[in-house]
Amino acid sequence: MAILNKITLVLASSLSISAMAAEFSFDRPGAGFGTGITPVGQLAWEQGLPSASYTETTVDGAKEKTVTLNGDMLFRTGLTSSMELQLGWAGPAWTQTKYKGEKHDDSGLGDVSIGIKKAIDLKDDKLSMAVLAQAVIATGNEGFTEEDDIYSIGTSLDYAYNDLVNTGITMNYAVQDGHWSVTAVPTVGYKIAGNLSGFSEFIYSKTESQDYEYGLGSGLIYALNDRTQIDGSIGVDLSGQDRSYTAGLGISFLF
Repeated sequence: MAILNKITLVLASSLSISAMAAEFSFDRPGAGFGTGITPVGQLAWEQGLPSASYTETTVDGAKEKTVTLNGDMLFRTGLTSSMELQLGWAGPAWTQTKYKGEKHDDSGLGDVSIGIKKAIDLKDDKLSMAVLAQAVIATGNEGFTEEDDIYSIGTSLDYAYNDLVNTGITMNYAVQDGHWSVTAVPTVGYKIAGNLSGFSEFIYSKTESQDYEYGLGSGLIYALNDRTQIDGSIGVDLSGQDRSYTAGLGISFLF
């Protein structure tokens, strides 16, 4: 589940929920990223309030339970009408581990990331695509860092089936310390009522010399207005013997 948590904290959904121009969408929440581009001269701020993970594993016959909270954030600004710059930070984080009746608390700062997202014009009103090149720089404190930098290239494809339902898939290829991984995130987004929307996603990940990892995620998104949304999401790991869950609340603004 470690890879799924990393991908989840960095990243976002292929669901477009903004009532503004169709070419813009917030990237929260979810494990993929949207095809929308932030307009030139404007800034999108996407903030976790916070993001959380829970893992329960067995060590020497005893259960070890770990809870992690972090205030991840992403800033996006348009460079051209089809390209944007992204700056991210895993933010301040706190973790608590319980094992054999003892608790251990720790806190620190996470890694930073930088990326460039480019929209691809497919000459289709219903089909949109974007490519994201990103680097996660391992600048965080011990216990809250990836330890080695991660370089990735991802594609996101979104299809507006009708006014109520859209589907999409994000494919991400990453390399860390010479080891490659691939992550696929098919997503379906749906309008529920008024400004309330939802999404569901399946997460598949494979890293060299490691087992396959699978997960499910779902969430709700409420558009307060054309420039602000709030979101909530949950996720569960379906692979391995350990119990592992993710959850998060977030808010996003367009300035």
